[in-house]
Amino acid sequence: MQINEFFNFIEKSPTAFHAVRAIQEKLEENGFIELLGQEQWKLEHGGKYFVKRNGSSLASFIIPEKEVHGYHMAACHTDSPCFKVKACPEIRAEEGYVKINTEPYGGMIFSTWLDRPLSVAGRVFFEEGGGRIGSCLVNLDRDLLVIPNLAIHMNREMNKGYAYNPQVDLLPIFTDNKEGSLRSIIAAELAMEEDRLLSEELFAYVRQKGCVLGEKGQWIMAPRLDDLQCAYAIVEGMLQAKPEHYIALGVFFDNEEVGSSTKQGADSDFLEQVIGRIGHALALNIEERGQLLEKSFLISADNAHALHPNHPEKADPTNRPKLNGGIVIKYHGGQKYTTDGYSSAYLIQLCKNAGIKYQSYCNRSDIPGGSTLGNLSETHVSVPSVDIGFAQLAMHSAVETAGREDIGQGIRLFGQYWSK
Repeated sequence: MQINEFFNFIEKSPTAFHAVRAIQEKLEENGFIELLGQEQWKLEHGGKYFVKRNGSSLASFIIPEKEVHGYHMAACHTDSPCFKVKACPEIRAEEGYVKINTEPYGGMIFSTWLDRPLSVAGRVFFEEGGGRIGSCLVNLDRDLLVIPNLAIHMNREMNKGYAYNPQVDLLPIFTDNKEGSLRSIIAAELAMEEDRLLSEELFAYVRQKGCVLGEKGQWIMAPRLDDLQCAYAIVEGMLQAKPEHYIALGVFFDNEEVGSSTKQGADSDFLEQVIGRIGHALALNIEERGQLLEKSFLISADNAHALHPNHPEKADPTNRPKLNGGIVIKYHGGQKYTTDGYSSAYLIQLCKNAGIKYQSYCNRSDIPGGSTLGNLSETHVSVPSVDIGFAQLAMHSAVETAGREDIGQGIRLFGQYWSK
């Protein structure tokens, strides 16, 4: 795998909307056909398809040529922690400064966003002729904003720990033009009259490009590794897939970072609807659909915490993932991760057969971990499931660090998984 191809995918995906567009482009280049939710689906054995919801979630699937025995599913998410731009965002400050009114989206490490070039991307809605509402993606794609730190001279206690106030400390400055507005720049970017714009869903994002680092170039650093690293491995694995008896189904959910309880999140009916409509298009009755689900499996893919070299005490005593240590299988007694005895055995056997490295992760028993999307998806589509990810450092930082080799291991894993 060329690592620059992955970095290019990251760069093309500043928001969940853009990530879905980048995934769609890859799928269409490889013969996948888009299905529309409002139209009847006509599916063929051997066909490759995808469907979107809200422009920020996507499900892609391949129907095998032979008799279908079940579904082999994988899930990940397209969103990452960032700053969401509020409506009416301009705040006029002292001597002409204009700040952008934002709010945190997801559990961010605030300090990592300061003193970095930022830009704005998202989706806009506008008036079309005949009273119709149009929409398109926008990416201002230039160094536009900065959240400046307060100088150490003005807060001598800064290095002893500081509680950032998102409404005070974390507003990016935009311009010193008193009349400047974000909407006017967006309209100019789209070559559109400003009064045609109706509404926007905009996010500030980090401009830093992905890079290779370490003595031997063994690590990668980039924004949004959680969870675009898994998204990339899933889509590339699907492009390698040669399913024989199981429908290969990958789903890319939005809004995992804020709980998934949206129409396009893992706690929605999106996956359930896709499976139901596939069954209907293949003329399966309710009994046959139930039989397929009983023979199905789900891999929930969301990145995992690597052992931190400066804080090894934060890791579990016996489960201590390393960068470039292979696929991380995640376990949790309270079932925040869906892995159980059978599903972990299935995944381990899959790794062994493909020569893929694997390792295990558990939270320390006295430190609660984060949530993911497998257990939410399972409430709608109940099949055996395993939670996995790639080991990374500084999860939810503006830029994160992971192992260069691991992503290739993930692509091979999904290619093997979907060639049954």
